[in-house]
Amino acid sequence: MRYRIALAVSSCFLFATLSGCDNLNFLKAKVGNTAKAGVSAPASPAAVVRGPVVARVNNMPITLEDLNQDVEAYNSIVSTEKPEAKISTRDQKINYLRNEMIRRALLSQEAMARGLDRKEEVLRVLEKTKQDLLIMELVRQEADKIEVSSKEIEEYYNTYKEQLKEPEERQVCEIVVSSEQEAKGILIRLLQGEDFATLAKEMSKTPSAKEGGDLGFIQKGKQPPSFEAVAFSDTLEVGKISNIFKGPDGYSILKLEAKRGGKQKSLSELWDDIKRGLVFLKQQQRIEELIGKLSRDAKLEVYEGEVK
Repeated sequence: MRYRIALAVSSCFLFATLSGCDNLNFLKAKVGNTAKAGVSAPASPAAVVRGPVVARVNNMPITLEDLNQDVEAYNSIVSTEKPEAKISTRDQKINYLRNEMIRRALLSQEAMARGLDRKEEVLRVLEKTKQDLLIMELVRQEADKIEVSSKEIEEYYNTYKEQLKEPEERQVCEIVVSSEQEAKGILIRLLQGEDFATLAKEMSKTPSAKEGGDLGFIQKGKQPPSFEAVAFSDTLEVGKISNIFKGPDGYSILKLEAKRGGKQKSLSELWDDIKRGLVFLKQQQRIEELIGKLSRDAKLEVYEGEVK
């Protein structure tokens, strides 16, 4: 199936292009009668047939396995936003067989009859495709040798435990003014019990003023360092206001409205994710080692002067 993904892309295009042609009624007849009278289709080479045959196109068999693999490849590239577009019923499979696979076979046979398979540019692309498929199979074989032990997963978790926490988010409100003196006056009013949001709407000069200074939930790494140092300070508690500090837009006062996230996930919660990540890293390392070995053993010539 892994080799059919690329074919499925072209199949989707062909299916979308041709399936709307309802007037092609010859596909509703028996497959053995699909060839037009007087037109001889190219003889297909004998192939080993495995499993039930669901159609023949000029004696070229299409098996149930072929159909199921094509359908699986097609479904794999259907957008997750349109699950209804996937092929799931027997009738849909038959429709796909008639309106996609048979049409593709007919066009392929016609191209062969015209000798297009012998064109230089086609041969070049076929060779490139063959090379890509061989590389995919080699990489798959190397990847299948990869093993990740429970100890490795546990060691990774313990080493990067802090980085594996859920990101903490804080709901922060701000008041920003131009001068320190003005900020001091606002801080006194806040300490005397005036409403933060009201003062933000009246006094703050940033776009958040119309929302009462509310910036919503924010994460570290997305705000100026001077702002984050205060907003994510361990000493700033929910419901409390900060001292005045100088930020990029002026003199600021913050209020922490709420906190969420920051939870440390357990090893069992992260087990599968860590394992996948380690497998991927080992695969990359194995392929690089293989390329390094092959490079050392190979005769390589690079003609940089020819690169224009």
